[in-house]
Amino acid sequence: MGPQSLSRRKREETRTAHDEGVTAPPSAAAPPRGDRPVVDPAPAGSTARRLDPRRLAALGFLLPLLAYLVAFYAYPLWRNIDMSLHDYNLAAFVQGNAQFVALDNFRAVLSDPTFRPALVNTVLFTVGSIAVQFTLGLALAVFFRRTFPLSAPLRAMFLVPWLLPLIVSGSTWSWMLNSDNGVVNSAMQAVGLDGVNWLTSPGTALLSVTIANIWLGVPFNLVILFAGLQNIPDELYEAAELDGASSWQQFRSITFPLLKPVSAITLLLGLIYTLKVVDIIWIMTRGGPGDSSTTFATWSYREAFGTGLPEFSPAAAVGNLLILVALVAGFVYIRLQRRREHA
Repeated sequence: MGPQSLSRRKREETRTAHDEGVTAPPSAAAPPRGDRPVVDPAPAGSTARRLDPRRLAALGFLLPLLAYLVAFYAYPLWRNIDMSLHDYNLAAFVQGNAQFVALDNFRAVLSDPTFRPALVNTVLFTVGSIAVQFTLGLALAVFFRRTFPLSAPLRAMFLVPWLLPLIVSGSTWSWMLNSDNGVVNSAMQAVGLDGVNWLTSPGTALLSVTIANIWLGVPFNLVILFAGLQNIPDELYEAAELDGASSWQQFRSITFPLLKPVSAITLLLGLIYTLKVVDIIWIMTRGGPGDSSTTFATWSYREAFGTGLPEFSPAAAVGNLLILVALVAGFVYIRLQRRREHA
């Protein structure tokens, strides 16, 4: 067979193989047509990873919160600390040339005659308010847990003190406890009792503002604790009733233990709120008579705005003491929560 016959036969075999869908094996010299070079993924700190759209979206949602925290929390806190470390009077506050005095303002506050009564009043006012507010709020929350006619309207009525402006609440309590024509003294005299100088006597001024603050804080405790009770399954109470448990046993064994996380945050928020109460005390007694109802919060406000000669630096030092107490309470709460999670 000659060379031309071999060449013709090879062309026919190639055409037949192509018609049947059989392709020749790829050449070793040329890579397959469909292959692409493998590219290594971008390293961990590359620009491509930093510009991930998901990361950019998360950052976009986070920036407004960060701006809010810096503008309304971090910067005011820094300014308050700065003021407590400088001697800011009215002229220095305007001109911005206050002298640096380090801890002199804190020493002056600790040695001030007002410090001791303010400390005692702050403790009594805070502990008394929180204890009674929480107890009444918890009792009302347990009471309203059972559905009965008019339960929703009655529960809404308990929110009225919380919704009223504080200046209205303070003025109302001032009128009710007025020594001459207050409704409380009038009611006491109607049953043969002597009237009490609620707001002008050193022995009753702190008690009066504490009662008013309790009235204002009970609705908050009621709302938070009532919401916590809704997360306790009804099956637990039904099983306890089948076992013959009384209402007190159900509260002690089911309600109170399962309500501890909500109770802890309620007490913490109540502590922070009560420490900074100024308006209700200032409207009713202005911290008097003397210093009998002065707390750290009202003392700080009086130093800064309550006199004709404002002392911003001592006021900031007293405010920082309150911030320190609130921070300690917050760290204690976080520690207890972590211990509870580990347990």
